[in-house]
Amino acid sequence: MIKSALKQQYHAGIAMLTDCVELCPDTLWEQGEFPRTFARIALHAGYFTQLYMGQNEAAFQPWRDGPTDHDPLLEPYGLPAAARVLSREEAIAYFKYIDSLVDSTVDGLDLESQEAGFSWYKNITKLSHELMNLRHTQGHIGQLSELLMMHGIDTRWRARG
Repeated sequence: MIKSALKQQYHAGIAMLTDCVELCPDTLWEQGEFPRTFARIALHAGYFTQLYMGQNEAAFQPWRDGPTDHDPLLEPYGLPAAARVLSREEAIAYFKYIDSLVDSTVDGLDLESQEAGFSWYKNITKLSHELMNLRHTQGHIGQLSELLMMHGIDTRWRARG
């Protein structure tokens, strides 16, 4: 039952993230103060949704055309830099890729594990880490939704995917 709920919430979150990108006007896509542009916030949310959805770092399966080992928000702080910001269409395709991984990835999770699977997260169980990941994703969706609302564009809430 827990895995079913996680899958529903991952699908819903990814759908809401995709909606934000689809509704984003071209003029807003790279707008904002570097590094917190709309595009970089969206890609950061997608990247970490995908990364942390897996059991551990080794389970990460980079998308052939997308981010592989960088954080588009933190690169100014010394993390590997993104070669380029994806276009809106590429971001949507990337989010569809992430969504396609949800069911099999969540089915394979060991939610009884006492470790998150990521060395920088100590003293947190895998289940708690998955819930944290959903909160992280939704937090950034909230940021993107607010940016859209400031431009008169409303987003759709999804209770489940």
